[in-house]
Amino acid sequence: MTTVLDRFRLDDKVAIVTGASSGLGVAFAKALAEAGADLVLAARRAERLETTRAIVEQAGRRAITVSANLAEPESAQAVVEAAINGFGHVDILVNNAGKGTAVPATRETPEQFREVIDINLNGCYWMAQACGRVMPPGSAIINISSVAALASGGLPQAAYSASKAALIGLTRDLAVQWTGRKGIRVVAVAPGYFPSEMTDQFPDGYIDSQLPRLPAARPGDPEELAATVVFLASPAAGYITGTTLVVDGGLTAL
Repeated sequence: MTTVLDRFRLDDKVAIVTGASSGLGVAFAKALAEAGADLVLAARRAERLETTRAIVEQAGRRAITVSANLAEPESAQAVVEAAINGFGHVDILVNNAGKGTAVPATRETPEQFREVIDINLNGCYWMAQACGRVMPPGSAIINISSVAALASGGLPQAAYSASKAALIGLTRDLAVQWTGRKGIRVVAVAPGYFPSEMTDQFPDGYIDSQLPRLPAARPGDPEELAATVVFLASPAAGYITGTTLVVDGGLTAL
């Protein structure tokens, strides 16, 4: 008999996590492994993926690593091919790779703007496209957007905010195209303030200055966000598609 807790398991599923070399990507990989999935770990900094691989293996699951610049469609395809060659199938994609900037709009160069869009939006699309061609029914794609898509944090983040808002629109459209026809759910997560490489680059004291805006009155714990991703990837979220789950300590509730 299947219990409610069984619905949260990912036993023998294969999950791709992009941006898996640091920060939230490591937390996602660890949580997915603990839930039973094998991992394909992709990032530009291949040498740092070995630490994530060790964490996955310590949880008792298998992992392969792939060096990838996801702004290039060919690189995204190579990640999926590595998953198929290594494990035979792909069931979960966590589109986590991203780049954050804080450049005043009058000074942001075309190259700076395009780089953010290429990684945060286009790269997610190339990965979703490559996965959508091979995923079996019952699969899930989780796009990591941001609360910056929904509310301003007061920093000059035009490219970042635009890319993350566009990712929500992409999520909605792919869900409409694929959920009924292919059985692939597509959802987005909009995190608030969680420690990451991007938040490490914020001005000193910025996160503390934002805490009075949060009903939760604290930053999020990466394990809380990772648990959300596991839920959305699992059969427990089988009727959830095309929507964005905001995980922000109540920031956008005000």
